[in-house]
Amino acid sequence: MKSIKLKAYGKINLGLDVLGKRDDGYHDLDMIMQSVDLHDVITITKNDSGEITVKSNTSKIPNDKSNLAYRAAKLLMEEFGIKKGVEIEIEKNIPISGGMAGGSTDCAAVLKGMNKLFKLKLTEQQLMARGVRLGADVPFCIMGKTARAEGIGEVLTPIKNKIKGYIVLAKPPISVSTGFVYGRIDKVKVKNKPDTEAMIKALEDNDLEMLACNICNVLEEVTIPDYPVVQEIKVMMKKDGALNAMMTGSGPTVFGLFDSKEKAITAIGHLTDSGILEQLFLAKFVN
Repeated sequence: MKSIKLKAYGKINLGLDVLGKRDDGYHDLDMIMQSVDLHDVITITKNDSGEITVKSNTSKIPNDKSNLAYRAAKLLMEEFGIKKGVEIEIEKNIPISGGMAGGSTDCAAVLKGMNKLFKLKLTEQQLMARGVRLGADVPFCIMGKTARAEGIGEVLTPIKNKIKGYIVLAKPPISVSTGFVYGRIDKVKVKNKPDTEAMIKALEDNDLEMLACNICNVLEEVTIPDYPVVQEIKVMMKKDGALNAMMTGSGPTVFGLFDSKEKAITAIGHLTDSGILEQLFLAKFVN
């Protein structure tokens, strides 16, 4: 095998709670993470250059050693003494700096692709142990589907989920610094905390309405006051029939949960007409 192509799925946070700051500067989290079918496409091709090269369809991500996809390839090449070179091609579709783990999922796809391409025979757990060294979201992106994520996001418990439904993903033309949001969360009196157990039950019962009633992200209380467009998008989605709408991660991407494709398409039409968005997608759960 000379080349391999993989889908790198984006994620949303159905629940995100911050439990407190750790001694290492990170925060302990309790999250429900969900893969969605909006994805990047990663193509890895062997060559004889002995080098790692990265190219993509956008100038908005780095194509150098700072790219997580590059670092993933380098980690495995150094560990296993791989002398061949690789070209990594990234077809970027997931919003950049949008709270959907776009860089982490590309990194995860490269770890999985390199494992197959060079027949390294690493298990999923072994790949996840390497992935967490590159980013807290990488282990989930390797495992995918639906999971409770604890610690800094690396302690994962899979959740059975066969929920059907439609997700509208909307990113306004702003960037939100994750560091800024987590730096402020400790100073905010959080009013609403997620009921994680209720969300897990809704997922296991395949109950979209109950799930929608319980989605909650404490980081909204930092991001929305500075970026009110996030709240504006949520309100628009709910007016068009979303069972609920919420920011994912530290933002600014907002997702709405819909029980019919027709309602989701109506919302997309109105959001498009609003002129306040940079990117807009219709997606489904990956489960």
